[in-house]
Amino acid sequence: MPTACVFVDTNVFVYARQALEAEKQPVAAQWIDRLWREQTGRTSMQVLSECYVTLVRGLEPAPPRGLAWDYVRSLLAWKPQPIEEPVFHRAFEIEQRDRLSWWDCLIVASAQLQACSVLLTEDLQDGAVFGDVTVRNPFALGVSDDLAAYVPAGLELPPYPRRGRPARARA
Repeated sequence: MPTACVFVDTNVFVYARQALEAEKQPVAAQWIDRLWREQTGRTSMQVLSECYVTLVRGLEPAPPRGLAWDYVRSLLAWKPQPIEEPVFHRAFEIEQRDRLSWWDCLIVASAQLQACSVLLTEDLQDGAVFGDVTVRNPFALGVSDDLAAYVPAGLELPPYPRRGRPARARA
């Protein structure tokens, strides 16, 4: 049975490191731990940038910059979606169709381009569907819930994108 790739938005990463959020911190941390274990977590460079800035400038007390940097840098293993031309084009289509904020359009576009079935965020309506991506509030969806129901029929994904050069076409 295929496992859903899950795109994680900034707020989940921040809550996972925010000890003062007694109810949300453990749940966010459990989501992050699960996605590391299953190797199905996805995110974007936009999210990692927002996460770093929020950790060092938006929290009281702010963690030391070195710890915040180490946390965000570790998430580079998730192969975050860069903000490049295909993301811009997809985000524009989403903006025209769904009337989301530009920043949310970039998030949805990044999730779509990484073939994610679930987008964990508090910033969009729980249960909203954008193409093959379903928005879920990480504090409404159980960490141990089966995510296979979100995977479109027939979709099989490797846990993390393959590395290396593509095979050369033979003439």
